[in-house]
Amino acid sequence: MTENRGGKRAGAVLGAATVATGLVAGVWFAYVCSVMPALARSDDRVYVEVMRNINDVIQNPVFFTPFFGAPVLTAVAAWQHRAGRARAWTLAAFVLGLAVLVVTSAANVPLNDALAATRDPAAARAAFETPWVAWNIARAALGTASLTCLVRALTVRPG
Repeated sequence: MTENRGGKRAGAVLGAATVATGLVAGVWFAYVCSVMPALARSDDRVYVEVMRNINDVIQNPVFFTPFFGAPVLTAVAAWQHRAGRARAWTLAAFVLGLAVLVVTSAANVPLNDALAATRDPAAARAAFETPWVAWNIARAALGTASLTCLVRALTVRPG
């Protein structure tokens, strides 16, 4: 009975990790397919103003909970599934999720900070747009790959 409850808890953690990862990957995907292409049509002042506003408002518990929760939950799921068929998939998802955090903190956040500090909208956009979009595509791909691994882990784990 205890083993069954432990298996259900492990499944719940893996499910929560999958949902959190999917939510975050969806944010990056939304930027790729809608937000950034729409902003690309805007003049420099509007582009910079909107991105600054987005960078301010995204820093909230609704976003931070899955953003930071996904790798924590995935790490716990990887530990819980360390002896099972889902082991490799949860470990891969964890590594990919960490890569999302690294890209965000090493590339996107510094670009956001530089955008906030630059006063000339044309110069700010010129320094920001191309690298930020490229790094966002990278984290969208990494996040989607992590999500795919977690979905696979859900399908191979026992009961």
